Amino acid sequence: MTHHSLWHSLLRGLKVATVGWAVATLPIGQAAPLPDKAALEQTLQRAPQRLTVIEPHLSTRDDHVRVQYLGWPAEVVLDKLLGATAWRKPGVDVEFRALDGYVSRIPAERFTQYQAYWVVDRVGHPSFTVDNLKQNEKAVSLGPYYLVWDNIQAPELVPEGGSFWPYQVADIGVSETRLQSLLPGQMVERYKAAAADAQKHCLNCHQVNGFGGDKRPTNLAQEVKKLTDAEFHAWVMEPNRVKPGTTMPPLADAMPQADRTALASRLLDYLRAVPVAPQPAAK
Repeated sequence: MTHHSLWHSLLRGLKVATVGWAVATLPIGQAAPLPDKAALEQTLQRAPQRLTVIEPHLSTRDDHVRVQYLGWPAEVVLDKLLGATAWRKPGVDVEFRALDGYVSRIPAERFTQYQAYWVVDRVGHPSFTVDNLKQNEKAVSLGPYYLVWDNIQAPELVPEGGSFWPYQVADIGVSETRLQSLLPGQMVERYKAAAADAQKHCLNCHQVNGFGGDKRPTNLAQEVKKLTDAEFHAWVMEPNRVKPGTTMPPLADAMPQADRTALASRLLDYLRAVPVAPQPAAK
């Protein structure tokens, strides 16, 4: 059974009060499957608009490729699907679960700082796909939904690359487990920024003690402690050189090299410091 099928099996027993497709009461920590495009458009009562972004999966540091999509402002969709207050609470992440096990947990405050769009089609392209050059993947399906950011009006987002750009989004929810999962004990003051970097760049696919994605659910709190400095930097900076053909993208390769190296060092320091949670006893 795929992750997506398993997730929907678990959700079949979840009782979620809805008005149309708008989720009226979705408990913190739970996610719900999304309506299809036609149902969402009917619920929103507005057609998707055209927008242009610098597509991070097609771009390099020196070549910014612009792509047009059709979609709605993310805040409009989130208000309709999650309710206007639940996802805006301090400390809450909006959780986007993809068909392949990728889980993007995006701090709610980012949506008030930057403009995001919930897109459903690629303008002038025969299909709703993109080549993910950094992961050695061609014609990757972006549907059902793809979250993109207006990195033209906010060019400071361009160096982030594809972080917080989840595609194949099929389930959505809200979560507030970030701090206790990533910053146990007295770690919060020293490592808060580094934990946020790990959430953005690493924990969409990997995990720290169970917090993160299911695409490659390696516990980085455990595995990174086995690596030397050189091994860790090689893996995150040039993963395709360490393992040719890997789908792991290089770390923030749109950033200047010095910034990438500094980011890798912060991540390594944090992942070595965070304690490995004890495994539950076998029943």
